[in-house]
Amino acid sequence: MRSIYQPDTKLDLSFERVVDVPRSLVWRAWTEPDLLMPWFCPVPWNTIDCEIDLRPGGIFRTTMQSPDGQEYPNLGCYLEIVTETKLVWTNALLPGFRPSLPSPTCGSDDVNFMFTAMIELADHPGGTRYTATVIHAEEAGCQKHAAMGFEGGWGAALEQLVAMIKKGI
Repeated sequence: MRSIYQPDTKLDLSFERVVDVPRSLVWRAWTEPDLLMPWFCPVPWNTIDCEIDLRPGGIFRTTMQSPDGQEYPNLGCYLEIVTETKLVWTNALLPGFRPSLPSPTCGSDDVNFMFTAMIELADHPGGTRYTATVIHAEEAGCQKHAAMGFEGGWGAALEQLVAMIKKGI
């Protein structure tokens, strides 16, 4: 099945990195709650809870905790899963594909935008080619996400994921 996604620089944020760890372990770190929680938020934030039902329409829920202890639940559902290759989820839909209402995102009460996220993994001579893309419904949401530090935050989380794998999972 071919994706019909078409990149749009006004609505999408994306970065690609090559990480020197096996693709299978990166996949596990994204799909097993006990492995996702240690790295998913850039320090000093924490992910204190996670639920994953890895199937289209299945739940992807995390609860992030700010350095001051405030909790921020995030709820969405998976749209597409291609084992060890592609993971797609959205906060625009709840589990079972029920439509969602906007809610505060990543610890900011004034930032509430809908998005769909894609993690794509491929073998690379240096380990794994890792591509993270987040698509937004409107330019304002994309700009808010960029201003929150999308690439820096998601990049820091990826570095934490790699460090966790290298310590042994």
